[in-house]
Amino acid sequence: MTHVYDNEASSSTSSSLSSDRNDMGSDGIIAAVLSEEYANLDNAVARRLSSLSSIPHVPRTNTFIPNFSEASLDHQRLLQRLTAYGLFEVKISGDGNCQFRAISDQLYGSSEYHKIVRKEVVKQLKEFRSIYEGYVPMKYKQYCKKMSKSGEWGDHVTLQAAADKFGAKICLLTSFRDTCFVEILPHNQAPRRELWLSFWSEVHYNSLYELQDLKVNYKPKKKHWLF
Repeated sequence: MTHVYDNEASSSTSSSLSSDRNDMGSDGIIAAVLSEEYANLDNAVARRLSSLSSIPHVPRTNTFIPNFSEASLDHQRLLQRLTAYGLFEVKISGDGNCQFRAISDQLYGSSEYHKIVRKEVVKQLKEFRSIYEGYVPMKYKQYCKKMSKSGEWGDHVTLQAAADKFGAKICLLTSFRDTCFVEILPHNQAPRRELWLSFWSEVHYNSLYELQDLKVNYKPKKKHWLF
């Protein structure tokens, strides 16, 4: 199909695309600054949960979604664990981007940079295909294309790719009955930082902080404050 645009529309589109690119570049710079600012919060949760034993992480795609009853029981279990360990969840939007938003909140102190996180994770998946392909039960190019779309749920493969890309140990406090704590370690490098997420019933991620540190240090940032 051929589309014909008048000069005014074409100019407007070009201007919009240029603005989007500039915004993404500005966001990238701001995200790097925020990453340094929030790095000093990493160890608070680690100290609180240092006695927990983790299970080995196996990258996998989403294959099981719990029913309402199972999800409700899991949620109560997760709330009890958060209370027991004195932790606070920063609630993340359930728009399909929650894994990337939660990682963004841990890295940058804001979930707004989830598009940058997703872009970097997909880049990692494409550049180091041999590491992740064996865990993906579909054509790998199709998987990467799917994961590049906003709203596509992240899985345990993208968690591993995020750990590798950002040089981070990703720690999940889960809602599962038999699995309280999961660690995802980066391949072939020592982790430079820790990212703490809660993981509810295979369907949702939130960002975790120690309650007393959160009250003092964490102030959600709005994009328009940064310019």
